[in-house]
Amino acid sequence: MKLVIGIVRPEKVNDVLHSLYRAKVRGLSMTRVQGHGGELDRVETYRGTTVRMGLAEKVRFEIAVSDEFVDPTIDALCEGGRTGAVGDGKIFVVPLERVVRIRTGESDDSAVTPVGAA
Repeated sequence: MKLVIGIVRPEKVNDVLHSLYRAKVRGLSMTRVQGHGGELDRVETYRGTTVRMGLAEKVRFEIAVSDEFVDPTIDALCEGGRTGAVGDGKIFVVPLERVVRIRTGESDDSAVTPVGAA
């Protein structure tokens, strides 16, 4: 089992959600975050004052999947989130030690995107 974390542009959220749905990836968390990666600092004017914006608005997806769903999940995040410009985001894949579905008590692969859902 893996936790796939995808950081994408806010304007690409609907495209990412559609791509994940088409890939039959179910169960995710989504959070608005701020961060700084390879994109250049930008300058904005706020109430007549020039402000250097060091952090960009992004959306973080967290998706726990069985090992068989890691590649389809990564592909869906890339397909939905890619613009081809600097600042498209990143994907991180980290191992999960244990997952428990609170409602049923199911654990591990039974508690994440099912192996046979593809």
